[in-house]
Parts: sequence; C-alpha cells; structure tokens
Amino acid sequence: MKKNNKFKIRVFEENDRKDLVELWRDCDLVVPWNDPDKDIDMKITYHPQGLLVAETNNTLVGSVMVGYEGHRGWINYLAVSPSLQRKGIGKALMQAAEELLKSMGCPKINLQVRNTNKNVIAFYSHLGYKDDDVIGMGKRL
Repeated sequence: MKKNNKFKIRVFEENDRKDLVELWRDCDLVVPWNDPDKDIDMKITYHPQGLLVAETNNTLVGSVMVGYEGHRGWINYLAVSPSLQRKGIGKALMQAAEELLKSMGCPKINLQVRNTNKNVIAFYSHLGYKDDDVIGMGKRL
C-alpha cells in the first residue's frame, strides 16, 4: 500500500492477528468489554480493507481501523508500538486512513479519545482534528 524507507503500511492479513492483539495490549487499547479477536473478526467480515497495519523489518509496529457507514468516517484502534512512537508512523497511518475514506466519498472523520488522554488529544490536534464540542454516547448491546 504505502512504503517509506522505514516502514510499510498495508492491509491486515490473518497471520498478523497474534502480533496485532499484542500491539493493542501494549498500547492499552484492550478493555474488558471489547474482545480484540471479535473486533478483528467483525472488521474483516464487513470491510477487510479498513484494517491497516504498519510494519518494519517484518515486524508489526502500528495499526488503524477505518470505518465508514455512508455518513461519517470513524477511526479506531490507532496504535503504534510504544518504543516507536513520535517517529511518523501514527501520522502515516492517519494519512492512509484519510486517503481511504476520501476514496469512499467520506466528507468527515470522527474519532473518540478519552478526555484524560492529553498526549493523544495533542497528537490529533497536531493533525488538524478539533473538539467538535459534542458528547459521545453509547449503549452496549
């Protein structure tokens, strides 16, 4: 998909699963109410091209899950190995996600960040995202 001299971004492949779940755990993205394997299964069932990974030296080092339901795009599971953060991998994953959504006709991207996660808020702000001054609400089914 995309490649620079340090890392490559491509679509998830099944043999990435173990490393992807481990990456998400290392980045504290796995919570008790979300089974990462089920999240991967649902994503690859409905839109496999929307699960992107970054790799360097044949090692999975980043991910982003991209969704679009015809109205807004969504970003989930953006992760970069903690030891490789601040090296452009997260920015490149977001650029790839934005390009994918643009190619689908998506007019706007939404994402959710815990309000206590100041570093991630600063990262997204640097990329041009802003607080939409809305309250995120949800209901588990």
